[in-house]
Amino acid sequence: MDLIALGFSTLFVPSVVLTLAIGVFAGLIVGSIPGINDNIAFAVFIPFSFAMPPEQALALMVGVYCAAAAGGAIPAIMIKVPGTASALLTAVDGNAMARQGGAGRALSIAITSSVIGGIASSLVLLVFAPALAMAALRFGYVENFALVVLGMSSVVGLLAANVVKGIISALIGLLVATVGFSLVTGFPRYTFDNVNLIEGIPFVPLLVGLFGVAAMFELLVDIWQERRSGKAVSSLPPIGSLRLGRGLAKRLAPVWSVSATIGNLIGVLPGAGMLMAIFLSYDQAARRFARRFAGKPGEKAWGEGAPEGIAAPEAANSAVTASSMVPLLSLGIPGNSTSALFIGALAIHGMVPGPLLFTQHGDIAWMIIVAFLIANLLLWPAAFLVIRGVSRWIFAIPKEAMVGVIALLCLLGAYADGANSFNIWVALSAGVVAFSMRLADIPLGPAILGLVLGPQLESSLSNALSISGGDWLVFVDPVNHPISAAMILASLVFWLLAVRGWWRRSKENSAA
Repeated sequence: MDLIALGFSTLFVPSVVLTLAIGVFAGLIVGSIPGINDNIAFAVFIPFSFAMPPEQALALMVGVYCAAAAGGAIPAIMIKVPGTASALLTAVDGNAMARQGGAGRALSIAITSSVIGGIASSLVLLVFAPALAMAALRFGYVENFALVVLGMSSVVGLLAANVVKGIISALIGLLVATVGFSLVTGFPRYTFDNVNLIEGIPFVPLLVGLFGVAAMFELLVDIWQERRSGKAVSSLPPIGSLRLGRGLAKRLAPVWSVSATIGNLIGVLPGAGMLMAIFLSYDQAARRFARRFAGKPGEKAWGEGAPEGIAAPEAANSAVTASSMVPLLSLGIPGNSTSALFIGALAIHGMVPGPLLFTQHGDIAWMIIVAFLIANLLLWPAAFLVIRGVSRWIFAIPKEAMVGVIALLCLLGAYADGANSFNIWVALSAGVVAFSMRLADIPLGPAILGLVLGPQLESSLSNALSISGGDWLVFVDPVNHPISAAMILASLVFWLLAVRGWWRRSKENSAA
């Protein structure tokens, strides 16, 4: 308790708390700009910390880190353009709810979920950091492969009624992930002698195209249909009330609990990444929605405005933020790419993460931990202030003008990732592909999952087989690798349940 008190006393200096609050507001604003992912948002503010005292500099970084992921939900819900990669699933149900007149409700769910997930992970960081860091060290290549398989198995929760189309979507994502240098052989694949593809298809422009450019095409279709029917072109939905009812909060409480738990567990694993936590949480929320609410009067279909589809990914992505600092602060091992940037922020001020950080700079180490908790408490009022500000001058724009705004934001966001005009063509091509998939009723979620987890799947599999001498049974070895065996078993159960559900639906349809 003395160490925690030391962290609070270091943080609650007026200049340090003010810097933390500035970081929260800045992270929200930068995170809400399409194409600016969490890494870019964090990296943008590192130069500002050079001339600051260590306490202020690291408080600023904590504020930006916590708020950037939450800020990405604002454009994801309003215009279906995720501000950050962590909001890509929020865009599905969130934008659908906004288009039905529930923009304020969707934003309230997203922000509240982010705050709950962030507070949960902050408490985990505060209480369990050393123990969880040691547990994370048990994950080697074998366990990482099993974790990726488990993440890929979450695709079955995104397949809806058409398993075949869902598998096709996942295979498309895995195929795109193979473009560029092979992680195993070092030889280029499917680059067609284009130097821009040597490192693979750029992820940020691809993400901007899959969601932002595709959303622009959908908006154009809406305008065309309204004009064809003789109706006046409607404006974008107003934000309206941001009140979250007690009944809805009670309904979402189990989703928040499960998603925050998944986010914390994934966050402490080095290299697992935020997107895996988001997809696993989204899958669990989809299963619960199917059991409890699907088909009931007044309930929207999954992917068409279900509140669980907003709450699960937002709670999970915020839960990853603080928990990803567990291995970084305790062992010096970053939990994900954004937390890896924290090493640079610490190094600027002459600090090295790991056990020595707590002995040599205990006040700073515990201040960082406490700052995550306070930043998430500040996030709730700050987010609603930003939303209200945004609503007055951005989202009150006619649809025709918004098409141009979305196009400008998408193209600028794509170009900003490396200042390469090739990225613009990637974004436009990805938008055409995503819009075509929507017309063909092929779900986009499995493709994103395959795209994200493909490189990690290949790398973990190759390294694990090299170490085991090509023995495939190493992944299901209950003696030497019990964690891997348990995750492979869980993945098998997921697929068996999906096949059983598909068989039952087929039987009911044939009977009808």
